[in-house]
Order: sequence, then structure tokens, then C-alpha cells
Amino acid sequence: MTKAKRWDSLQNFVNQVNKQLIVSCQALPDEPLYGPEIMSKMAIAAAAGGARAIRANTPRDVSAIKKSVNLPIIGLYKDNIDNYQVYITPTLDHAKQIAEAGADIIAIDATNRTSPAGDLLSYIDAIHVETECLVLADVSTLEEGLQAERAGVDMVATTLSGYTPYSNQMKTPDIELVKSLSSQAQIPILAEGRYQTHTQVNLALENGALAVVVGTAITRPKDITKGFVEAINKNKV
Repeated sequence: MTKAKRWDSLQNFVNQVNKQLIVSCQALPDEPLYGPEIMSKMAIAAAAGGARAIRANTPRDVSAIKKSVNLPIIGLYKDNIDNYQVYITPTLDHAKQIAEAGADIIAIDATNRTSPAGDLLSYIDAIHVETECLVLADVSTLEEGLQAERAGVDMVATTLSGYTPYSNQMKTPDIELVKSLSSQAQIPILAEGRYQTHTQVNLALENGALAVVVGTAITRPKDITKGFVEAINKNKV
């Protein structure tokens, strides 16, 4: 992808999702809603509700969702590889499969953990060369976000804050990370990770996020139900 084409694609995406909601439609094999047919229906429901883009995992789900909704897709491919901590689109082969499935943007783990893809700059460059996709860096700290920007990513997301041992361990969204990245980086910032309420989403937008990605609170009924049940049981104590 040429720099000019990347710029045009990025501007189109920014215009599409500016100060809006992105819905993450994901289910793992051990979850009741696992499977491309169900995830495509979830994406249709999200689009009907006003989502401006979809985040999805695996080539099968990305392909099914691409055929179901006319929205930009942030694609990723979760895969645990022995001896490596990175599992979100860990190799170029994973990235290429996601691109071939129809993703517009490829999300990668850009944390400082061990990765089979090697150094971040070369990995990002390879994705840009081998696919027609933008690259979104999922990070857990300000340092990682700025490092990813220097390495050439098109956008940064706060997805992994709290999911690395050295990042802020919180039960609520890391609004401070959104604020810091938005004020120091020159590329768009997506807020993601533990967003549960309308107030939290608006707070992230007020602190500089281009858009907010919400998953569990919308697309995981088992976890939503569990939250209500835990609240009821806690109230009984």
C-alpha cells in the first residue's frame, strides 16, 4: 500500500468513525455464541443500532461479517504460539489471512512482550507492503503507543491496558492512557478495554479518543448476565 493510499484510507476511516461507536463482535471456541454465522448476525444488529465499524477475530468471522454489513472492519487473528506472549495477529501469515478475508484494518499486539513477528517496525512495514490494509496497534502503555507510532502504525488502541503485568491494573477503562496518547501522539487513538457504560464512552471521547470500541458490554450475553447476577448476590450479603 502506497503512502498516498494509506492516507486516503485513514482519512476515510476517520471520517466514518469520528466520535462514534465501534462494536467488537468476537466469541472464542468455548463461548456459546462462537461461529461466523452468529457473529455476522451480531454485526448486523450492531450496524442497525448505529455502530460505525466492527472489530472481529479470525478469517472466518471477518469474511462472514464483510458479506453482512457495509461497515469498515478491524480484523485480528488470535492465536497462542508456544514460547510467545503475543497472541493478537502474531505473524505476517495471520495478518495476510485477515486481509484476504476482507478486513480494512489489521489489529496487532504492539506491546513489549515477546512476539514471533520479530521487531515491530519490520512487521508493520511488511503488513503495509503485503496487504492493502491499515495497521492498528493494540497497546497497554503510553510508551508502547508512542513506540508503535514511531514504527509506522496508522492508529493506536488502548486495548491491552491492564492485560500486561506492567500496565495499569484496573477494573474500569484506562481513561488516563487515552488522554496521554491523544495529547502526545500525532495519529488517531481508539479507546478500548472494559468500557461498560455510556458515561465511560463519552469520557473517552472527551479526552481525545477518535472513537470507542465496545465489546463485552454489547456482544457477550453470558458476561452481561453474570454481571447482573453478581450484583444481585452482592446486594444480598
